[in-house]
Amino acid sequence: MDKGTSKGKVTSSLDRTSFFPRSVPAGNYTKYDINLKMSSVGEFEVDANINIKNTSEDAWNELVFYFIPNIFTKATSEKLNYSLDVPARLQFKKVVVEKIPMKYTLNKDKLTVPLKSSIGPGDEVKVEFSYEFTLPEGGLRFTKSNENYHLAQFYPMVATYRNHNWNKEEYRFRGETYHNGFSNFKVSYDIPKGYTFASTSENDVYPGKSMGSFEVNNVKEVFIAILKDPKVIQKQEENVNIRVFGFEDKEDLYKEISEVASDALSYFQKNIGPYPFSQLDIVIDGLGMEYPGIVTANSIYNNKPLEPKLLKKTVIHEIAHQWFYGIISNDPYHDAWLDEGFADFATELYIHSTNNEEVPYSSMYAAIQNLDPLPVNLPLDEYEEGKQSSYIYGKSSVMLWSLFEGRGGLKEAEKFLRIYYQYYQFKEVDSKEFIRFTEHYFRLNDDSVFAEWLLVK
Repeated sequence: MDKGTSKGKVTSSLDRTSFFPRSVPAGNYTKYDINLKMSSVGEFEVDANINIKNTSEDAWNELVFYFIPNIFTKATSEKLNYSLDVPARLQFKKVVVEKIPMKYTLNKDKLTVPLKSSIGPGDEVKVEFSYEFTLPEGGLRFTKSNENYHLAQFYPMVATYRNHNWNKEEYRFRGETYHNGFSNFKVSYDIPKGYTFASTSENDVYPGKSMGSFEVNNVKEVFIAILKDPKVIQKQEENVNIRVFGFEDKEDLYKEISEVASDALSYFQKNIGPYPFSQLDIVIDGLGMEYPGIVTANSIYNNKPLEPKLLKKTVIHEIAHQWFYGIISNDPYHDAWLDEGFADFATELYIHSTNNEEVPYSSMYAAIQNLDPLPVNLPLDEYEEGKQSSYIYGKSSVMLWSLFEGRGGLKEAEKFLRIYYQYYQFKEVDSKEFIRFTEHYFRLNDDSVFAEWLLVK
């Protein structure tokens, strides 16, 4: 394979006088104040006050939000041919902009609120939502699982704004199709007694309280799990309390998961950068998914128990997302490889480093040779149905490895990630910026090293 015209000089750090990171702007800065109340029969009421500052160069005549709960209502799920065991119910009670009730449109997961007067650059607008919902059974992330409630993307999420438009793409059931900037959150909750509250908050306690509040800043979203009678394993890893929540008689497995999670967290902090919270929750229930401060992973796959080794690897991958998605952001619709590929890459780094072995790059590269020669950074809708993971996860992580074949191997890869983290923590990266950084890091003469796997935009 072509590794470019120059392998370049392996550097221990970038020249900070000649290289400056460029963050992709979100176009807005948002503060959420959310009040959540749950009834004894699993009905939810939400009052959300959202303060949005226009940080773009354009005046806005409307606001655009993701509102994913609507995907799982009966009408929308049937339109999209998505089968639910029990659909969600949803009812808006009010939408108010600067104390003026407003009409709105809700099409699939796109919630559009028109403005009476435009919001110019630097101006702020306050929007109030009040609505009720139930969770679907058989939903995707936003779902009820047995007696547990997974509140993913349950509030109106402000879309990013760029290139003179709201950056809102069509919802897809594979991959993450929502993208928002780093925001500040204040959340208060009131849930029935007998449930455990686990969330993005680092101050959740076990046994849980039925009423409480938390604040968290500079995160892309908040996730809440309301859990019925979980089995809990807690382990302290330096300054981080790791909590594993499970629902089967598998305490030994949950203890093993806590040990692996502790070891992986220690490795990632040492070799990438600090984890930003004092708590990490792992919920062994529901689809494998990452959220700030909390991840989920399923012990069942295709109605069969998942092998413990694969379950542990899933947990490691989701923990790696705390850095690649949670701290270093990217648009998961247009540049999904920048979190999924990097999370896989970091997971393999951890596994091979722990086993004191070099990465078997040649066999990994051979495994992707039968793929069509597509780049890994296409938008989600440009991949054939069911094949996007082969590129976004598989090919991208293998090609990341290719950068270090002959350029220092595993140890140099760890150093690369540390410097990448130092430059881009709490910033958004796209493929163009990744290429710019990598060219500078390796002192490459051109971008031919990327020709086999990246569409240079």
